[in-house]
Order: sequence, then C-alpha cells, then structure tokens
Amino acid sequence: MTPYVPDTPLQTQPGIVYKPGSTFDVFSPAGTTAPLPTVVWIHGGAWISGAQRDVNPYLQILAAEGYTTIGMSYPIAPEATYPTAVGDINEALAYIKAHAAELNVDTSRIVLAGDSAGAQLASQMTTLTVNPEYANLMGIQPALQKSELAATILHCGVYDLRAMADLSGIVAWGFKTSLWAYTGTKDWSATYAGATMSTIDFVTDDFPPTFISGGNGDGLTWLQSVPYSNRLKDAGVPVTELFWPATHEPELPHEYQFHLNFDEAREARDKTFDFLSTHAARR
Repeated sequence: MTPYVPDTPLQTQPGIVYKPGSTFDVFSPAGTTAPLPTVVWIHGGAWISGAQRDVNPYLQILAAEGYTTIGMSYPIAPEATYPTAVGDINEALAYIKAHAAELNVDTSRIVLAGDSAGAQLASQMTTLTVNPEYANLMGIQPALQKSELAATILHCGVYDLRAMADLSGIVAWGFKTSLWAYTGTKDWSATYAGATMSTIDFVTDDFPPTFISGGNGDGLTWLQSVPYSNRLKDAGVPVTELFWPATHEPELPHEYQFHLNFDEAREARDKTFDFLSTHAARR
C-alpha cells in the first residue's frame, strides 16, 4: 500500500495508550484544528495476530481525503479470549470520545471499519451500539450512541459462525483453529461466543449505512459477506456493496482491498472515498 500513499502532509499521533498494553495510532491532515469525521479501523489477523501498523498506510490514504483515521490495537488470542477484545475496543471508543478535541475527532461522525477478523469486530461493535437487546446480551454498556455512528465499512469479514463449518481448505483450517484459540473452546459454534459473534442474527433497521466487500477468490465472500449484505438489505439498511462474479479474473484473494496494484482494489478505495463523502462528510 505504501506506494499509493499520497504526498499530502499529515499529522500523526502514534502509540496513544488507551489502557495499559493497548494503543492506537491517529492520522489527520496537517494543520487540523477542527474536529473531523473519523474512521476507527480494527485490523484483521484471525483474532490471533496482526497490529494496527498493518493498516496504517491505508489509514494515511483515507486521512489525506480530509478525515481523522484511527487504527487500534486490541488483545489477541490465545493470551486473551473472547470477549476481551470487544470490551477493550469499547474502552478505546470511550477514550476517543473523552479526548475528541485533542484527537481531532467529530464525535457525531464516527465510522467503524475493519478487515477480516477486524470486520467481524467492527460489525459487532456496530451491533452493540444500535441494538440494546444485543448490548444487554453481551453485558456491555456501549461507549458510542447510535446518533454518533455515521457508517460502517466491512471488508472480507466473518458474520455467521455456523456457516464457517462449510468452509474448506487451508483457509478453513486456519480460521477454525483461530476461533478455537479466540473463544477458548473447540466447540465455539455451539457456545455463547459463537452465538454472539454471529452478528448476522442481530441485524435491525437501526444499523447505519454500510459498505461491504470481498474478493471473488475468497471463500468468506460467498459464505459470509454476501449473505450478511443481503440480511442488511432485507432489514432496510442502506448498503453499498462491491462484489465480483465468481468467474472474474484475476481471482481476488482474501484482503484484496489492500493490494492496491490491483485495479479492483483501487476501485474499492475510490468507492470508499465516495461512501465516506456521502455518509460522513465534514459539516
């Protein structure tokens, strides 16, 4: 992604500690003094790996368009099991709100975003924010108010754990093993974790406008992203989706959107710009 980061000057606030051992990085256009619409991005890594630095070039690309962008860390498995990450991300959102002025954050224009496992977490944090029954089920008081959440961006995520049983090959083995580590049980699909991580079961019409995408060569697209997009649309949620036919060439892999040497990844980037301009524009 780095060659595609524009020369736009940015101000960076790296490694802000929101709780001991957990940090986030902040990017804004240089000279920013006013609050800006803010994209909070949760990185992927199958719940067991990854770091916010992995997506920093992408966040710099978005920040150059006039946004504050925040890439956060969260505790990963197996050292921290579910739902520790959910609680920590909620604490990070509370910190962001409390320090909005110094972080250049417009708390009325927050976008939750993520890729892969981070997309699952972003969908979960969104559900926690807009669905009181779900928040009660999780036993978590959401840091965000529904009115503060402008939109959600989801790439290559997992939204229905039951459907993961139909995934095959090395990707299936990797995700199933990761879920064992993340939930602390091999029987994750039949537990509280499996039920509450399956955000497809908790969609309501209060869900914010959503951008959702996945590559045609990624099995998760057909088992997860397309069904979740359809569930959102059935509920009346404004959805911007970007998918390709199964026969599309080149075959677009998991996390294709970060491969900006692909025309399709640049299309996803540009559609993200348009989506943010429509749903999280600066006032």
